Amino acid sequence: MADRTTLAALELLVALDTHGSISAAARALGVAQPTASAGLRRLERHLGLELVARGPRGTTLTPTGRACAGWARDVVVAADRFETSVAGLRAGPSTALRVAASLTIAEYLVPRWLARLAARGDDVEIELVVRNSADVADLVLDGAADLGFVESVGVRRGLRSRTVARDELVAVVAPGHPWARRRTVHPADLVAARLVLRERGSGTREILEGALARAGEPLPDHLPTLGSTAALKAAVQHGGSVAVLSALTVADDVAAGRLVALPVAGVDLTRRLRVVWRDGATPTAAARRLTAVARDTPP
Repeated sequence: MADRTTLAALELLVALDTHGSISAAARALGVAQPTASAGLRRLERHLGLELVARGPRGTTLTPTGRACAGWARDVVVAADRFETSVAGLRAGPSTALRVAASLTIAEYLVPRWLARLAARGDDVEIELVVRNSADVADLVLDGAADLGFVESVGVRRGLRSRTVARDELVAVVAPGHPWARRRTVHPADLVAARLVLRERGSGTREILEGALARAGEPLPDHLPTLGSTAALKAAVQHGGSVAVLSALTVADDVAAGRLVALPVAGVDLTRRLRVVWRDGATPTAAARRLTAVARDTPP
Protein backbone atom coordinates (compact mmCIF):
# COMPACT_ATOMS: atom_id res chain seq x y z
CA MET A 1 0.00 0.00 0.00
CA ALA A 2 1.32 3.46 -0.90
CA ASP A 3 2.21 5.79 1.96
CA ARG A 4 -0.83 7.68 3.17
CA THR A 5 -0.91 11.46 3.18
CA THR A 6 -0.38 12.69 6.74
CA LEU A 7 -3.09 14.53 8.62
CA ALA A 8 -0.64 17.39 9.27
CA ALA A 9 -0.20 17.88 5.53
CA LEU A 10 -3.96 17.96 4.98
CA GLU A 11 -4.39 20.45 7.84
CA LEU A 12 -1.81 22.70 6.17
CA LEU A 13 -3.67 22.57 2.85
CA VAL A 14 -7.00 23.34 4.55
CA ALA A 15 -5.42 26.21 6.50
CA LEU A 16 -4.10 27.76 3.27
CA ASP A 17 -7.55 27.49 1.71
CA THR A 18 -9.20 28.95 4.81
CA HIS A 19 -6.83 31.83 5.52
CA GLY A 20 -5.74 32.77 2.00
CA SER A 21 -1.96 32.92 2.43
CA ILE A 22 0.90 30.76 3.65
CA SER A 23 1.82 33.26 6.36
CA ALA A 24 -1.73 33.31 7.75
CA ALA A 25 -1.99 29.52 7.51
CA ALA A 26 1.30 29.17 9.38
CA ARG A 27 0.10 31.49 12.15
CA ALA A 28 -3.16 29.57 12.48
CA LEU A 29 -1.26 26.29 12.85
CA GLY A 30 1.43 27.73 15.11
CA VAL A 31 4.36 26.95 12.79
CA ALA A 32 6.98 29.08 11.06
CA GLN A 33 6.25 30.22 7.51
CA PRO A 34 9.28 28.39 6.02
CA THR A 35 8.04 25.21 7.70
CA ALA A 36 4.60 25.66 6.13
CA SER A 37 6.12 26.37 2.69
CA ALA A 38 8.30 23.29 2.90
CA GLY A 39 5.31 21.20 4.00
CA LEU A 40 3.31 22.29 0.96
CA ARG A 41 6.17 21.42 -1.37
CA ARG A 42 6.44 17.97 0.22
CA LEU A 43 2.70 17.47 -0.18
CA GLU A 44 2.88 18.42 -3.88
CA ARG A 45 5.71 15.91 -4.43
CA HIS A 46 3.84 13.21 -2.51
CA LEU A 47 0.63 13.68 -4.51
CA GLY A 48 2.33 14.42 -7.82
CA LEU A 49 0.09 17.48 -8.28
CA GLU A 50 0.56 21.23 -8.50
CA LEU A 51 -1.48 22.54 -5.59
CA VAL A 52 -0.28 26.14 -5.29
CA ALA A 53 0.62 28.93 -7.68
CA ARG A 54 3.57 30.98 -6.45
CA GLY A 55 3.85 34.56 -7.64
CA PRO A 56 5.04 38.04 -6.62
CA ARG A 57 1.75 38.66 -4.77
CA GLY A 58 2.03 35.49 -2.74
CA THR A 59 0.83 31.92 -2.95
CA THR A 60 -2.66 30.90 -4.01
CA LEU A 61 -4.28 27.54 -4.55
CA THR A 62 -4.60 26.23 -8.10
CA PRO A 63 -7.97 24.79 -9.19
CA THR A 64 -6.49 21.35 -8.40
CA GLY A 65 -5.38 22.65 -5.01
CA ARG A 66 -8.85 23.98 -4.22
CA ALA A 67 -10.41 20.63 -5.12
CA CYS A 68 -7.91 18.76 -2.94
CA ALA A 69 -8.48 21.25 -0.11
CA GLY A 70 -12.20 20.51 -0.20
CA TRP A 71 -11.57 16.76 0.13
CA ALA A 72 -8.92 17.38 2.79
CA ARG A 73 -11.40 19.44 4.80
CA ASP A 74 -13.71 16.40 5.06
CA VAL A 75 -10.83 14.34 6.46
CA VAL A 76 -9.82 17.03 8.97
CA VAL A 77 -13.41 17.43 10.17
CA ALA A 78 -13.71 13.67 10.64
CA ALA A 79 -10.41 13.61 12.56
CA ASP A 80 -11.58 16.47 14.80
CA ARG A 81 -14.79 14.58 15.49
CA PHE A 82 -12.82 11.46 16.40
CA GLU A 83 -10.47 13.35 18.75
CA THR A 84 -13.36 15.16 20.43
CA SER A 85 -15.28 11.92 20.98
CA VAL A 86 -12.25 10.06 22.35
CA ALA A 87 -11.35 12.96 24.63
CA GLY A 88 -14.89 12.85 26.00
CA LEU A 89 -14.56 9.16 26.81
CA ARG A 90 -11.19 9.71 28.45
CA ALA A 91 -12.18 12.72 30.51
CA GLY A 92 -15.67 11.64 31.49
CA PRO A 93 -18.48 14.18 31.84
CA SER A 94 -17.34 17.72 30.98
CA THR A 95 -18.67 21.01 32.25
CA ALA A 96 -17.49 22.84 29.11
CA LEU A 97 -20.12 23.81 26.56
CA ARG A 98 -19.08 22.41 23.18
CA VAL A 99 -20.11 24.89 20.48
CA ALA A 100 -19.68 24.62 16.70
CA ALA A 101 -20.20 27.76 14.64
CA SER A 102 -20.05 28.72 10.98
CA LEU A 103 -17.21 31.02 9.95
CA THR A 104 -19.15 34.29 9.81
CA ILE A 105 -20.83 33.72 13.16
CA ALA A 106 -17.63 32.52 14.84
CA GLU A 107 -15.55 35.46 13.66
CA TYR A 108 -18.01 38.32 13.98
CA LEU A 109 -20.69 37.39 16.53
CA VAL A 110 -19.39 34.81 19.00
CA PRO A 111 -16.72 37.20 20.42
CA ARG A 112 -19.49 39.74 21.18
CA TRP A 113 -21.59 37.10 22.90
CA LEU A 114 -18.68 35.94 25.04
CA ALA A 115 -17.85 39.54 25.99
CA ARG A 116 -21.43 40.09 27.16
CA LEU A 117 -21.36 36.90 29.17
CA ALA A 118 -18.09 37.96 30.79
CA ALA A 119 -19.44 41.44 31.54
CA ARG A 120 -22.31 39.80 33.43
CA GLY A 121 -19.88 37.70 35.43
CA ASP A 122 -21.02 34.50 33.72
CA ASP A 123 -18.12 32.03 33.72
CA VAL A 124 -19.43 29.64 31.04
CA GLU A 125 -16.53 27.55 29.74
CA ILE A 126 -16.86 27.19 25.98
CA GLU A 127 -14.99 24.95 23.53
CA LEU A 128 -15.50 26.52 20.07
CA VAL A 129 -15.03 24.68 16.77
CA VAL A 130 -15.26 26.69 13.53
CA ARG A 131 -16.61 24.95 10.41
CA ASN A 132 -18.99 25.72 7.54
CA SER A 133 -22.72 25.36 8.19
CA ALA A 134 -23.01 21.83 6.78
CA ASP A 135 -20.17 20.58 8.97
CA VAL A 136 -21.62 22.32 12.03
CA ALA A 137 -24.86 20.38 11.53
CA ASP A 138 -22.88 17.13 11.29
CA LEU A 139 -21.03 17.84 14.54
CA VAL A 140 -24.25 18.55 16.43
CA LEU A 141 -26.03 15.50 15.01
CA ASP A 142 -23.06 13.29 15.94
CA GLY A 143 -22.99 14.62 19.50
CA ALA A 144 -19.54 16.20 19.06
CA ALA A 145 -21.05 19.63 19.78
CA ASP A 146 -23.81 20.60 22.22
CA LEU A 147 -24.90 23.62 20.21
CA GLY A 148 -24.34 24.82 16.67
CA PHE A 149 -24.74 28.20 15.01
CA VAL A 150 -25.45 28.12 11.26
CA GLU A 151 -26.30 30.41 8.34
CA SER A 152 -27.91 27.83 6.05
CA VAL A 153 -31.35 28.18 4.47
CA GLY A 154 -32.89 25.17 6.20
CA VAL A 155 -32.21 22.92 9.16
CA ARG A 156 -31.28 19.27 8.81
CA ARG A 157 -33.61 16.51 9.96
CA GLY A 158 -32.80 15.54 13.52
CA LEU A 159 -32.08 19.10 14.61
CA ARG A 160 -34.18 21.75 16.31
CA SER A 161 -33.48 25.43 15.77
CA ARG A 162 -34.20 28.96 16.86
CA THR A 163 -33.39 32.22 15.05
CA VAL A 164 -30.89 34.36 16.97
CA ALA A 165 -30.15 37.12 14.41
CA ARG A 166 -30.69 38.24 10.83
CA ASP A 167 -28.13 39.18 8.22
CA GLU A 168 -27.93 40.23 4.57
CA LEU A 169 -25.51 39.37 1.78
CA VAL A 170 -24.08 42.12 -0.44
CA ALA A 171 -21.84 42.18 -3.49
CA VAL A 172 -18.41 43.65 -2.79
CA VAL A 173 -15.81 45.11 -5.14
CA ALA A 174 -12.57 47.05 -4.78
CA PRO A 175 -12.76 50.88 -4.85
CA GLY A 176 -11.09 50.90 -8.27
CA HIS A 177 -13.51 48.39 -9.81
CA PRO A 178 -15.78 49.66 -12.65
CA TRP A 179 -18.82 48.87 -10.47
CA ALA A 180 -17.63 50.94 -7.52
CA ARG A 181 -19.82 53.92 -8.48
CA ARG A 182 -22.96 51.88 -9.02
CA ARG A 183 -25.87 51.91 -6.60
CA THR A 184 -26.82 48.24 -7.19
CA VAL A 185 -25.75 45.25 -9.26
CA HIS A 186 -28.14 43.02 -11.22
CA PRO A 187 -28.06 39.21 -10.99
CA ALA A 188 -27.19 38.79 -14.69
CA ASP A 189 -24.16 41.07 -14.31
CA LEU A 190 -23.13 39.24 -11.16
CA VAL A 191 -23.04 35.76 -12.70
CA ALA A 192 -21.13 37.12 -15.74
CA ALA A 193 -18.49 38.81 -13.57
CA ARG A 194 -15.23 37.44 -12.14
CA LEU A 195 -17.11 35.97 -9.24
CA VAL A 196 -15.37 34.09 -6.42
CA LEU A 197 -17.33 31.92 -3.98
CA ARG A 198 -17.13 30.10 -0.67
CA GLU A 199 -16.91 26.30 -0.80
CA ARG A 200 -19.97 24.04 -1.02
CA GLY A 201 -21.50 23.57 2.41
CA SER A 202 -21.09 27.25 3.22
CA GLY A 203 -24.30 28.99 4.32
CA THR A 204 -23.27 32.11 2.38
CA ARG A 205 -22.97 30.13 -0.84
CA GLU A 206 -26.24 28.26 -0.24
CA ILE A 207 -28.17 31.51 0.19
CA LEU A 208 -26.64 33.06 -2.94
CA GLU A 209 -27.18 29.97 -5.11
CA GLY A 210 -30.83 29.70 -4.13
CA ALA A 211 -31.59 33.40 -4.65
CA LEU A 212 -29.95 33.54 -8.09
CA ALA A 213 -31.64 30.31 -9.22
CA ARG A 214 -35.03 31.75 -8.26
CA ALA A 215 -34.18 34.88 -10.29
CA GLY A 216 -33.43 32.73 -13.35
CA GLU A 217 -29.68 33.40 -13.20
CA PRO A 218 -28.07 30.22 -11.83
CA LEU A 219 -24.42 30.29 -10.89
CA PRO A 220 -22.08 28.98 -13.61
CA ASP A 221 -20.21 25.76 -12.97
CA HIS A 222 -16.55 25.69 -11.98
CA LEU A 223 -16.28 29.15 -10.44
CA PRO A 224 -13.24 29.71 -8.20
CA THR A 225 -13.90 28.82 -4.57
CA LEU A 226 -12.05 29.92 -1.43
CA GLY A 227 -12.41 28.59 2.10
CA SER A 228 -12.73 31.81 4.09
CA THR A 229 -14.14 35.31 4.12
CA ALA A 230 -10.62 36.72 4.49
CA ALA A 231 -9.47 34.94 1.34
CA LEU A 232 -12.48 36.21 -0.62
CA LYS A 233 -11.89 39.78 0.53
CA ALA A 234 -8.24 39.51 -0.52
CA ALA A 235 -9.27 38.27 -3.98
CA VAL A 236 -11.61 41.26 -4.31
CA GLN A 237 -9.12 43.85 -3.04
CA HIS A 238 -6.10 42.62 -4.97
CA GLY A 239 -7.39 40.51 -7.83
CA GLY A 240 -10.25 42.53 -9.29
CA SER A 241 -12.79 39.83 -8.45
CA VAL A 242 -16.36 40.20 -7.20
CA ALA A 243 -17.68 38.38 -4.12
CA VAL A 244 -20.98 38.19 -2.29
CA LEU A 245 -20.48 38.31 1.47
CA SER A 246 -22.28 38.99 4.71
CA ALA A 247 -22.75 42.69 5.40
CA LEU A 248 -21.45 41.93 8.91
CA THR A 249 -18.11 40.71 7.58
CA VAL A 250 -17.40 43.72 5.34
CA ALA A 251 -18.74 46.58 7.48
CA ASP A 252 -15.30 47.63 8.75
CA ASP A 253 -13.72 47.34 5.28
CA VAL A 254 -16.48 49.45 3.71
CA ALA A 255 -16.16 52.10 6.43
CA ALA A 256 -12.39 52.22 5.88
CA GLY A 257 -12.74 52.51 2.10
CA ARG A 258 -11.07 49.16 1.36
CA LEU A 259 -14.22 47.68 -0.21
CA VAL A 260 -17.44 48.94 -1.77
CA ALA A 261 -20.70 47.13 -0.96
CA LEU A 262 -23.56 46.93 -3.47
CA PRO A 263 -27.04 45.48 -2.95
CA VAL A 264 -28.03 42.84 -5.51
CA ALA A 265 -31.21 44.12 -7.17
CA GLY A 266 -34.30 41.96 -7.48
CA VAL A 267 -33.27 39.11 -5.16
CA ASP A 268 -33.73 38.47 -1.47
CA LEU A 269 -30.35 37.89 0.16
CA THR A 270 -31.48 38.26 3.75
CA ARG A 271 -30.93 35.24 5.97
CA ARG A 272 -31.62 33.94 9.42
CA LEU A 273 -28.75 32.98 11.69
CA ARG A 274 -29.85 30.03 13.82
CA VAL A 275 -28.81 28.10 16.88
CA VAL A 276 -29.33 24.35 16.43
CA TRP A 277 -29.33 21.40 18.82
CA ARG A 278 -30.25 17.73 18.56
CA ASP A 279 -33.92 16.92 18.55
CA GLY A 280 -34.79 15.22 21.83
CA ALA A 281 -31.84 16.72 23.72
CA THR A 282 -32.43 19.20 26.52
CA PRO A 283 -30.05 22.18 26.30
CA THR A 284 -28.02 22.72 29.47
CA ALA A 285 -28.30 25.87 31.55
CA ALA A 286 -25.05 27.14 29.98
CA ALA A 287 -26.45 26.51 26.49
CA ARG A 288 -29.63 28.39 27.34
CA ARG A 289 -27.65 31.36 28.69
CA LEU A 290 -25.47 31.55 25.55
CA THR A 291 -28.56 31.32 23.33
CA ALA A 292 -30.27 34.10 25.26
CA VAL A 293 -27.23 36.38 24.90
CA ALA A 294 -27.05 35.58 21.17
CA ARG A 295 -30.68 36.59 20.70
CA ASP A 296 -30.31 39.77 22.73
CA THR A 297 -27.06 41.05 21.15
CA PRO A 298 -27.57 43.18 18.00
CA PRO A 299 -25.45 41.93 15.07
